[in-house]
Amino acid sequence: MGKVVLVTGVARHLGARFAAEIAARPGIDRVIGVDVQPPPGELPADVAFTRVDLRRPAVARVIAEHEVDTVVHLNVSATGSGGRSAVKETNVIGTMQLLGACQKAPGLRRLVVKSTTAVYGSAPRDPAVFAERMQPKALPPGGFAKDAAEVEGYVRGFSRRRPDVAVTVLRFANIVGPAGDTPLSAYFALPLLPTVLGRDPRLQFVHEDDAVEVLRLAAEEPAAGTTNTGTFNVAGDGVLLLSQCARRLGRPTVPLLLPALNLVAGLVRQTRLADMSPEQIQLLSHGRVVDTSRLRETFGFTPRYTTLQAFADFAAAQSAGLLPPERLTAVTDRLAGLLGPDGHHPTTGHHTEEPMPR
Repeated sequence: MGKVVLVTGVARHLGARFAAEIAARPGIDRVIGVDVQPPPGELPADVAFTRVDLRRPAVARVIAEHEVDTVVHLNVSATGSGGRSAVKETNVIGTMQLLGACQKAPGLRRLVVKSTTAVYGSAPRDPAVFAERMQPKALPPGGFAKDAAEVEGYVRGFSRRRPDVAVTVLRFANIVGPAGDTPLSAYFALPLLPTVLGRDPRLQFVHEDDAVEVLRLAAEEPAAGTTNTGTFNVAGDGVLLLSQCARRLGRPTVPLLLPALNLVAGLVRQTRLADMSPEQIQLLSHGRVVDTSRLRETFGFTPRYTTLQAFADFAAAQSAGLLPPERLTAVTDRLAGLLGPDGHHPTTGHHTEEPMPR
């Protein structure tokens, strides 16, 4: 009998795509996709969708009913419906319920959890490159990064209680691709990119194709001579500066002092153009780079796309007219009112105009 795989978070692009990919693999008997709502598109016929709220105990029934032996937990996300409190509940309480169900599943053999390099934070005195064993200068104060750090803590506890289960935690850099639906891809879709004055942070990206591939390898039995258990950073080789990203998108940047950027971030959140959270502003201030040698050496996987290539594929899918004209006008009018009629912020006096990048 083949493997039975449960995939959480299939209402999102990455979860739906991974469920379809793993269902097509030899040796996979069934794939059950679960989420609180169905995906926007059709799942393949060999992926059975079950509506499940991970915050409720019903997930244990699904695991037992289908005799699941592999769980791939992708429903740890920075955004979602219902506001920040609902997202945190889904991330943390939902993971706790899922792990409780896994704890009681005698047939479970493998658990894969999607995490993020945001657990390292972004601070002025951070090391140039983070490796998996390094600890951040301070624990994330809130937001998605804190959720992910808590989730990883619960997963470590589960691993101690169930040493018979192969556990893999994948810390992804920002995932991009033609169909990117992350907060950072929403930021890059803005007609103007607000940045921190005097800062040009280093960023890393992983292409969604590579994200799906490493998830697949983690869910399957490892090749001879390799292992796929433990915690791994996942990112494309190389880095890009934020200014280089802006030039590749053809977007003008608006350098602001941090107080003004916080005001603009609030405006962006109010208009629902992007979720410019405090942790994202930290990333835009200090950047973050991780070491992926452990992924290559232990996991036996090297991303096919470099950071530059992954972002280039994302940029190629963008268009100049990302926003309807009326929304673009509303945003630019609000921004002009915030900054003052002469382009100066009323409290900082800093002029924000910058020529269009070449």
